Amino acid sequence: SDEHQLENILSKSPKMLKVFDLIRSLAETDSGVMITGETGTGKELVARAIHTLSRRKDKQFVPINCGAFPETLLESELFGYERGAFTGAVQSRAGKIEYADKGTLFLDEIEAMAAPMQVKLLRVLQQREVERLGGNRRAKIDMRVIAASNVDLTLCLARGTLREDFYYRINVIPIQLPPLRDRLEDLPLLIDHILGRHPVAIERNIKQLTPQVLDQMLGYNWPGNIRELENILERAIVRCRGEVIDMVDWPAAPQRVVDSYHAKNGDREISLRQWLSSSEKDYLRSLLIKYKGSISS
Repeated sequence: SDEHQLENILSKSPKMLKVFDLIRSLAETDSGVMITGETGTGKELVARAIHTLSRRKDKQFVPINCGAFPETLLESELFGYERGAFTGAVQSRAGKIEYADKGTLFLDEIEAMAAPMQVKLLRVLQQREVERLGGNRRAKIDMRVIAASNVDLTLCLARGTLREDFYYRINVIPIQLPPLRDRLEDLPLLIDHILGRHPVAIERNIKQLTPQVLDQMLGYNWPGNIRELENILERAIVRCRGEVIDMVDWPAAPQRVVDSYHAKNGDREISLRQWLSSSEKDYLRSLLIKYKGSISS
């Protein structure tokens, strides 16, 4: 239903529905947004949703992964260059910042951006103009910046790899995305969505999983989050012989949270809510043992 979907993001988890509200409320502003969350939690999807719901929706959404470029290359990617600016610059080229004019620039893995580069980008954001490498003409720029990271940025600040002035310029509105293991109630929704748009699943009419496979999925820790779910389902779809997925390749033995529940409670059917509250108790119990009775979150 509509309340469980925002653009391409699906959820009925209270944590994610709060994120939906935040996305809707900030879409109309131009504030900088910092999205944090583990790998595979859908940070780019959130950034695209903010862009699509904003007044900038008809202009470019320009993503760039800061971790994918060495420092010198990242600068020419972002700022562009004039012909002859460096060896090999045989023609002038606009950078990602120019492409993002009137639109949104999405900086993924922001923690990988070197400090000198942060200073240059901060200058662009403050002066609202950009100069290509080797050029002397300044172009006016009006763009929104959304950044994302899968590491704890307070550590980067403490180490000095992330400049405070740059961080506070972008982190006006922080969005923290929960990992999949904290929104397991979304699994059936996500599985339906993935099966419903996968060409092989559509062609072979694969629409469901056996209860055993779903059980395994509910007991797994999902270190790679939604991206891992997509990959695991992709492999299962390709290998599936009938119309129901009855076997899944796990990267390692899935954590058997569910098995421990069944061991304690026999084989009777359990609701997802019962399972979640039981696994939460198990988790808290294991933390108490690990930290000898003292937990502070």
